[in-house]
Amino acid sequence: MTQQLWSSRRHQTAIGRVGLSLQARRALGDLQLEPAIRVLDYGCGRGGDVRALQHLGLDAAGWDPVHFPDGRREPAEVVLLTYVLNVIENPAERRETLLRAWELAKSALVVSARLRWERNQTKGTEYGDGILTRRRTFQHLYAAGELRDYVEEATGVRCVSAAPGIVYAFKDDARRLSYLARQVAPDEGWLASEDTASAITSVVAHLEQRGRLPQLEEMPHPVISLLGHLRPAELKRLVEQEADPVKVDRSAQRGVLDTLLFLALELFQGRGPVSSLPLPVQLDIRAFFPSYTEACQRADRLLFKLRDDAYVRRAMNGSTAGKFTATALYVHRRALHRVPAVLRLYEQCASIAAGRPGQWSVVRGQAPPQGRGVSWLDYPEFDTDPHPRIAASYAVDLKTLKSSFTSYADSTNRPLLHRKHEFLAEDDPDTPKYRRLTDAEVRAGLYESPHLIGTEVGWERELVRTERELRGHRLVRRTTST
Repeated sequence: MTQQLWSSRRHQTAIGRVGLSLQARRALGDLQLEPAIRVLDYGCGRGGDVRALQHLGLDAAGWDPVHFPDGRREPAEVVLLTYVLNVIENPAERRETLLRAWELAKSALVVSARLRWERNQTKGTEYGDGILTRRRTFQHLYAAGELRDYVEEATGVRCVSAAPGIVYAFKDDARRLSYLARQVAPDEGWLASEDTASAITSVVAHLEQRGRLPQLEEMPHPVISLLGHLRPAELKRLVEQEADPVKVDRSAQRGVLDTLLFLALELFQGRGPVSSLPLPVQLDIRAFFPSYTEACQRADRLLFKLRDDAYVRRAMNGSTAGKFTATALYVHRRALHRVPAVLRLYEQCASIAAGRPGQWSVVRGQAPPQGRGVSWLDYPEFDTDPHPRIAASYAVDLKTLKSSFTSYADSTNRPLLHRKHEFLAEDDPDTPKYRRLTDAEVRAGLYESPHLIGTEVGWERELVRTERELRGHRLVRRTTST
């Protein structure tokens, strides 16, 4: 690539940044950026992410045609291509830039770009396949699914949408599968072990969390060294003696569903042999199923059920977690693992297609036959506010794969939630507290006119009408000043 290709005013889009960008922060959270690997920020702008990653101890370098033209454009384990593609007005050059970054990536390429819902924030006129701004810079805005499809077509590998406007392309399919497995069943981690007793405790914790005993190759080296003198049968006896059988059984049931969910998702992009799967998934299959074939057949049946509108709707209506209405099921993120497997697959399909946002509290699954779609709703104060206000929502239509984003930051009359306990599982520790508040509000007559209380203004009027006010999660009589 030559300097001339970058000769427009694209450099004016680079912003000064003190901390990590949202894209780099997401890659860190997804374990794509780790201290042991080298990272290249290709088109790094003013170098904010490079400095922040270096501060965190990563071997990070950056190159930019204007701000860091002498930076090293050398192969790295992970290459970041952050807000670069959208500022290139020439489609051929845009593709060349993507392929050059892909060539430099040894393991993974993280591509991010601005999305179409930001159109109202971009002032300018139509130019080519984008917008020429007043500052004479260019912006090509992507649909969430379009960005993933574009990267897939150019690189020739299967990609995943990590978040709206963020796509991961993996050189090694095993790394992609490991990423998907963590999305379905996040790693619990191991307890620190300093002696034999604490090492056994960490294995007990793994058994209670995973529903099966860990294999030697799964254990951290400190645990192996502390337990190496025990015969496998003796270790098994000691661990099962200490473990809570109820927790083990519950985790094993969850492990079965997690494995089916992973295998169902993988079929969308071509399921490989069992040896191609991440080691924890292979061991789960061995522990929970008679064979890999049986596990795949059950996952296929789950996918078949996902296509059945009536089955999906019955699953929503019968879910033990979440609030079902005539049009949708609403579930808090803490209770998502408690809904039927077909509904978890419903949500996962939307996240793979268009990315799950970083900030969300409640997921809304649209109930067929009214439509098929998933929305992630952000209520930042869900745990502390008795009636949390919505901050933003991100929605994906599963039929068209079109996405939309709505911010309520400037709204003076935001929608708010009632009956918070209904969004959680019955055994959530906060459920009793939320239910007591709901019962008090019902007795006070606050829910007599549901159409009036869905927004801040209407809710406040009803509180005044009933002479009530809230103190935390308690409803009390309103005090009047004299």
